[in-house]
Amino acid sequence: MAVQVRMTAEQLAELTDDRYKKSELVKGELITMSPTGFEHGIVSTRIAQILNDFVRARGLGYICGAETGFILQRNPDTVRAPDVAFVCKEKVSSLPTSFAEFAPDLAVEIVSPADRSSEMEQKISEYLAAGTRLVWVVYPTTKTVYVYRPGRAVQRLSASETLSGEEVLPGFSITISEFFV
Repeated sequence: MAVQVRMTAEQLAELTDDRYKKSELVKGELITMSPTGFEHGIVSTRIAQILNDFVRARGLGYICGAETGFILQRNPDTVRAPDVAFVCKEKVSSLPTSFAEFAPDLAVEIVSPADRSSEMEQKISEYLAAGTRLVWVVYPTTKTVYVYRPGRAVQRLSASETLSGEEVLPGFSITISEFFV
């Protein structure tokens, strides 16, 4: 069950209580989340590793893990922490020591069995409205990925299909099944 408390991004960043380690802000409301399941952790690590290898080899920018907060909106503040994120190097003149004051270029959300579709739709909308250029929503149970881009139709890819990094990660492509156990 989510616990809700109103606060700012700065107040969230200053929390030291371990109960809030996996938290996001949605329009100023603190949302605490339970730890993810084993499969979710494996899939997120696998995606992060694949993307990190690609991005580092080409000097494209940075891959961030699930604990990384991005301020997507101010007053009231919304801070989201995608399961995996990519930020192009041009966006970062110096590494932020707290939450990033910008949206990631790519946000990857891995859907757990307890996730509600309305909450996932809200996250996708927030990412795209804040300037995220590509959102991958990964469903381990069905081994599918839904691809969201601003102003374009959603694309559903099955395990045997190829996912592209498009203009966000030029040259990146992978068969969806490689993300899964």
